[in-house]
Amino acid sequence: MILSLSIRDFVLIDRLDIEPGAGFTALTGETGAGKSIILDALSLAMGHGSDRGMIRAGQDQSSVAVEFSPPVSHPVWSALAEAGIDASPDETLTMKRVIRRNGPARAFLNDQPVSAALLSEIGDLLVEIHGQHAASTLLKPSSHRRLLDQFAGNEKLLDMCAATHAAMAEASARRQELEDAHAEAIEHREWLAEAVAELSSLNPQEGEAAILTERRTLLMQSERVTEAVREAENVLEKSGVEDALSKAARATERICRLPGFESSQDTLPVAARAAAEAVERALIEAREAAGAISQLERLVDHDSAELDGAEARLFALRAAGRKHGCDPDLLPDMLTSLSDRLDLVEAGEDALIAARKAEASARADWHQAAGKLSDARQAAASQLEKAIARELKPLKLSRSVIRVAITPLAEGEGGPNGIDWVEFDAETNPGAGFGPLRKIASGGELARVSLALKCALAEAGSALTLIFDEADQGVGGAVAAAIGERLISLGQARQVFAITHSPQVAASASAQWLVEKEQQDGAGGSRIRGLDDSSRQEEIARMLSGAEVTAEARAAAGRLLEGA
Repeated sequence: MILSLSIRDFVLIDRLDIEPGAGFTALTGETGAGKSIILDALSLAMGHGSDRGMIRAGQDQSSVAVEFSPPVSHPVWSALAEAGIDASPDETLTMKRVIRRNGPARAFLNDQPVSAALLSEIGDLLVEIHGQHAASTLLKPSSHRRLLDQFAGNEKLLDMCAATHAAMAEASARRQELEDAHAEAIEHREWLAEAVAELSSLNPQEGEAAILTERRTLLMQSERVTEAVREAENVLEKSGVEDALSKAARATERICRLPGFESSQDTLPVAARAAAEAVERALIEAREAAGAISQLERLVDHDSAELDGAEARLFALRAAGRKHGCDPDLLPDMLTSLSDRLDLVEAGEDALIAARKAEASARADWHQAAGKLSDARQAAASQLEKAIARELKPLKLSRSVIRVAITPLAEGEGGPNGIDWVEFDAETNPGAGFGPLRKIASGGELARVSLALKCALAEAGSALTLIFDEADQGVGGAVAAAIGERLISLGQARQVFAITHSPQVAASASAQWLVEKEQQDGAGGSRIRGLDDSSRQEEIARMLSGAEVTAEARAAAGRLLEGA
């Protein structure tokens, strides 16, 4: 149900915060006070059409936010999860719409930006708005099957029908796939045989091309390594570095052995010893470098035959890959695929027979499930018709008849929801013949029929909040009182709001709000306030008497409230 409604700068409303309760609440007020504006604001928050003309004069934007508390079992939570909206049944759900003079309108679910379409989808699960001229959920033929199924409690049958239909679709797709593959295999039999023989002879291995590429690269580099090693050896040999360093080492050693130099700490002897040590280190490093270069030469793997073999194998794999339009490393998978296609030529008939049998079996299962669902709908349809008839009588529509028409869909049009087209038909005058409910008379008659349907289906719909815009239009007296009784009945299981000009309907409500005009800072506006017992009697008296409230009207209002 709606926990709160916040409206900002919407038409005549500058600021309005409402926290409605459960049950049936009546909204009353003079014509033009702004009752329908509140309904328009709620429609906006539900994702319906936006118009910059809705923005209050002098303001840059308008916003409407509605907070809900759906139960854990409500289908709105699964719908939110499918849409990727972060929401938890442990918390409330807030829907918000903002329209701006400059820029597009924006929609939010729990402060997460969403499309208006998603907002509308979620809103339809939570609130049903029954306006005088706007199509309600009940008057949409596409919803009639769902409502009948909900009335009948067909959830398990629907699940079975959907599951068997999915299995049938999968079996059909598999059969079609095999048929197409078999026909193609027959057409290309010779080519397949040659390709399989060729690839089988090549015998490609998984990852082989990558390994060969790496090995070929190493083998090709070995020749360059050999050349570089030999160049280094020649340079070292020709330069005589080791011989020169040996001579330098002997010379510096002689200096260090001069009398008085061996242990002297004077500058020259110390420098001589340092020079001798440096030369000795250089000689050791030169000999190590020469040894390292010799070791490098020994490690070089230069096998021309292996290189030629690797290149030939790699080129053969690449050529096969180009021929079959795939990466060389995928050739094993290609061989398997081509082999399977070739096998299909020989063993395909058996596979096709099995696939066709599986499809026929799945189709039979679906037809059986759809048939059970149809039987359940037929049985529930008569019960629903009787329930609606009981509601129409006190609404002074006893001459009207609502029929639940179930028509088999054409072959091939059935789906996961079965093989039935369901639509509510109406006959408003005996002998006039039945026609689609959506085409019956407008005005008060349409509103009463809609109300009767909603009462009969009170336990079927997912919406926990019902809003009626002048469901009592064009009626009065006993009919209006009957409408009030029906709204009370709905309010026992739903949150119900009714915009009304009928004192009988208003007196029936468990709570009453008065919408009235006010002047604020020189500008006109609308406000809403809850009425206590005394002010409520006064408002109903006004509704009975008109501009001047009489004592007789007050007494009549008191009797209506006492009788409610």
